[in-house]
Amino acid sequence: MRAFWKRHPIWSAILVAASFVLLWLIFAIWPPELVAVIGKKKVFVNALLNGITLGALYFLVASGFTLIFGLMRNVNLAHGSLYLLGGYIGYEVATLTGSWLLAFPAAFLSIACLGLVLQVLVFRHLDGQDLQQTLITIGISIVLADLMLWVWGGDFYQILAPEMLSGPVETFIQTGVKRSTGAPIFLKYPAVRLAILLAAVVIGLGMWLILNRTRIGMYVRAGVDDREMLSASGVRVQLVFICVFAFGAGLAGMAGVVGGTFQSMAPGEDTRFLLSSLVVVIVGGMGSIPGAALGALLVGLAEQFGSVYMPTYAVVLTFLIMVLVLAFRPQGLMGKG
Repeated sequence: MRAFWKRHPIWSAILVAASFVLLWLIFAIWPPELVAVIGKKKVFVNALLNGITLGALYFLVASGFTLIFGLMRNVNLAHGSLYLLGGYIGYEVATLTGSWLLAFPAAFLSIACLGLVLQVLVFRHLDGQDLQQTLITIGISIVLADLMLWVWGGDFYQILAPEMLSGPVETFIQTGVKRSTGAPIFLKYPAVRLAILLAAVVIGLGMWLILNRTRIGMYVRAGVDDREMLSASGVRVQLVFICVFAFGAGLAGMAGVVGGTFQSMAPGEDTRFLLSSLVVVIVGGMGSIPGAALGALLVGLAEQFGSVYMPTYAVVLTFLIMVLVLAFRPQGLMGKG
């Protein structure tokens, strides 16, 4: 952080000023003039929180993708299908057992096993062959999409959250004052979205610590930079990569349960989340967990604020962010130059 301040003092000052403005917009009572320009504070804060929680979902999907694509340089375009399949598996487990929590390990383990098979049978034999990996994983995603359509049909499915997370909770963000009594009105927000946001933060911190503060993370980073040297030191590189690929795939499956809880699952969601993962990795920087978090946050906020304030161009905003990043910082916001 200190290094960033020294290298980019102007950007640091802009970020600090923007943070103060955002905090004021969240916690202050808006004057009528501001309401006339932006609209109701409740709409703005809801869009902000929805963007953050949607970014948390994108991060859960893209964090596995950034491990596989960013660190290991494996082009897995079936990642969106792994997400959707994990959601369907989580739905079946939650329906059969009545346990929302049990759906997460079931989806993670199932998709991790599928990822292990993909790594052993496909990617292990196509190392460094990006075009072949792209074509084969596109074929795999098409096969998986047809199989899921055959099993679950074209209906929409949603995983029901547990009762303790099913309703809204009152936050500490004041959105207005009651005219009759003068009592403050506080924003209410779905508890399940806040729980998922907290889980995404915990998972992100855990992944960053593992990659940067543990021996396993050192092996992964060393294997990406110089596989031959790491193998010569006695480390079983293929075993490390198989475990990383399985973990990244499992994260996508677990994210499918998250997406199926506060959104829905249907054919086409696999393509949507694959594109979102690509954008997040490009914006944040390949192989960077903090970059994936920042990219997911920007994409989530762009989608939500775009849908509220400029619905006609909501999709354009996401790709505009990607174009600007590619134009001025091709390695990503937090990628290594």
